[in-house]
Formats: sequence, C-alpha cells, structure tokens
Amino acid sequence: MTTILLHGIGGPSWGNLVPGALDWPFPGFCGTAPLPSMTFPALTAALLAAMDERGIAKATLVGHSMGGMVAQDFVATHPDRVAKLVLYGTTPAFGGRDPSFADAFLRARLGPLEGSTMREAAPAMLEGMFGPDAAPDAYPRALEAMQAVPEDVYRDTLRCLTTFDRRADLARISVPTVLIAGERDQAAPLKTMQRMAETIPGARIIVIPEAGHLIHLEKPAEFAAALRDALES
Repeated sequence: MTTILLHGIGGPSWGNLVPGALDWPFPGFCGTAPLPSMTFPALTAALLAAMDERGIAKATLVGHSMGGMVAQDFVATHPDRVAKLVLYGTTPAFGGRDPSFADAFLRARLGPLEGSTMREAAPAMLEGMFGPDAAPDAYPRALEAMQAVPEDVYRDTLRCLTTFDRRADLARISVPTVLIAGERDQAAPLKTMQRMAETIPGARIIVIPEAGHLIHLEKPAEFAAALRDALES
C-alpha cells in the first residue's frame, strides 16, 4: 500500500524518515507550479490527479499540520481512495470562527515579511514551534525548509489555511485513523487532538512527550516508532 506524506506550510522536511513513501509537495512548493488559486478543493484535486497519474488506486495518507487538513478534506470527498489516515500536529478547523481572529492571525504570521525576505523572516515564523528538548538538528532543518518556500506561495497558503473547517465530517471518517500529538504543541494543542480522536470512529491517539509542533524533527526516533505502529496496526 502506497503511503503519501502531506507536509505543512513550512514545506517537506521528512528526509528519509519514511523510506518508500511518496513525499508529495503541494503545488508551488519544491519548484512545482503553483495553483491558480490556493484552496482546499484545489489541493484535494491536485492530490487526486497525482494519485491517478501514478496509478495509485488507494493510499495511506500521513498528514502533518496543514497536510493533515488536506488529508481530512481528501477523505471527506474521496473516501474510496483512502486506506488509512495518520494525522499529526493538526486540527479539524482553523482556530477561530470570528473573521477578526483570521485577520489577526494573518497579520501576526505575515508581519515578519514586511520589508524582509523569506530567508530573513523564517526564524520569526518558527517561534513557538518547538518543545523544550528538540533534537539538535530540528531547528536547522525546519529553517532550511521554511526559507525555501516562495513568499507568494507562503502568503497564499496561509490565507487558504484560515478557511479550513471539517469538524462536521470527523464522525463520518470510516477508515482506520491514528493521531500522533506532541505534548507541548501550541499550534495543534493536545486537547484538540484528543477531542478529534474521541470523535473519529475507532481512532486512537499516540502522544509524544515533550514534543512541540514539528514532532518528526524534534523527536525523530519516537515519531518513527509511533508512525511505524500506526502504519502496521
């Protein structure tokens, strides 16, 4: 069974953590052509097209952060193409329903770019993303990935993020689902992921102690073990 990795806004940073998996970059990332309009339906359509082009009838989706949102959107619209879900460091909806919350979020996230390049602004974008005991190479790897994201793609992807809401679909997920949560994740809080696990039928959750949002970089051995457990169960 093919495993497809779906990254977050900071771009792919798995390295060889999941041998044999398809590390699929969102359109606009890693030198690929951007979408005319960055929306969740467009991302889902692009993923479906990528699977069709490769002859992948069904896949296990491993989604981190916004990639977990794409996975949720995909399973809601194409459940017959998903064998299993592994969702980590993600939420079922953007954090606030009030439009002013989204505006404040965008101002805070895009603020570092005012008068700066992605290379210069990336350190500020990573603030609060790590737990207290991250692997030594976690920050450099995350920084390198973030600095490689084109500025216009980053802006469009952030705006897309604020539109996401699949809370009503969680209870309809019918494929085996495992959630992996960082105990110290501020972007996708543990309590939120625990509620997701309680709502998705048959889902279970694995908690990585002391991990923040970038679990696979911070705690690579622990994450690899949790992912192996999720994929083999």
